[in-house]
Amino acid sequence: MGTIIHLSTSKGTTTVTTVTTPSTSTTAPASTATSNAGLAVVAVAAGKKYFGSATDNPELTDTAYVAELSNSKDFNQLTPGNSMKWDATEPTRGTFTFSGGDAVVALAQKNGQLVTTVSGTINCRAGSLPEASIMLPLPASFRTIVGPSSAITKDRYSWDVINVYTTKAQVDLEPFNDDGTWRTHVFYNTMGTSYVAVALQAARAADPAAKLYINDYNIEGTGAKSTAMVNLVKSLKAAGVPIDGIGVQAHLIVGSVPSTLQANLKQFTALGVEVAITELDIRMTLPSTDALLAQQKKDYQTVIAACKAVVGCIGVTIWDYTDKNLNKKPAYDGIVAGFTS
Repeated sequence: MGTIIHLSTSKGTTTVTTVTTPSTSTTAPASTATSNAGLAVVAVAAGKKYFGSATDNPELTDTAYVAELSNSKDFNQLTPGNSMKWDATEPTRGTFTFSGGDAVVALAQKNGQLVTTVSGTINCRAGSLPEASIMLPLPASFRTIVGPSSAITKDRYSWDVINVYTTKAQVDLEPFNDDGTWRTHVFYNTMGTSYVAVALQAARAADPAAKLYINDYNIEGTGAKSTAMVNLVKSLKAAGVPIDGIGVQAHLIVGSVPSTLQANLKQFTALGVEVAITELDIRMTLPSTDALLAQQKKDYQTVIAACKAVVGCIGVTIWDYTDKNLNKKPAYDGIVAGFTS
């Protein structure tokens, strides 16, 4: 049985590695979990569509890791962590490759798992597209990414159309700064705010059946950035631009889960869109201690319970499930409790 939790986040946080020592006691030590309920099993029983994990291609050569990733009782959904971003699918302009994303999708298909994609339209390597011609490549590139040349569309549920920074350029391409102002980058500087609508419309034309998301970080609690996202969704809907969901990334810190998380999820769903927790991890400062692991367990329970309480919160994806020490952590029990309590 695999371990929950966790890997370092895409924002460069520290990997949590905990060594569990043997115990002669009949009571599980504080550094291990006790539940075998199945994370996806309890999520679906709570009315959610999925509980899943992100993964990345270098990890798929690890047989022990893949065995747990393929355990659909824990994970009935997979997200390609980086292999569907623009720098991975179009490393040079006009040259497309889908082998990385297709490998993750093939694994999901084999296991009967849902696919949500961290992709696509606004994830490019900064500077790889000339600013003067930036409006033209958006529809063409997205049409190619989700078109017949890729297996991705077969079992995908959603596309994160406006999404996280790229892995090579380290440039944030989400819409807003933390203070709610528009973030400046090559797309905004060239197209103004219209790049969001252009991207979503191109995605809808390319794949009419998929749910289209804007995926962002630091919108877990209420505040200026979340308010800006609410106003953006309102304006998109008023203009007839397709938008189906908001992805709340939830790269959090032990002991610092926003108290307004549930209320914030509700304010998004009140706009007529669904919401998902798309990249959940709750990091701690090393070395780990029993106290930190206990708090992490509590924090996972809090986040999961908030999603459970909001009807339009459809599921949760953790930002990869393992620290490579294949023993379940207390966070596993916290997730189960969040869905079942």
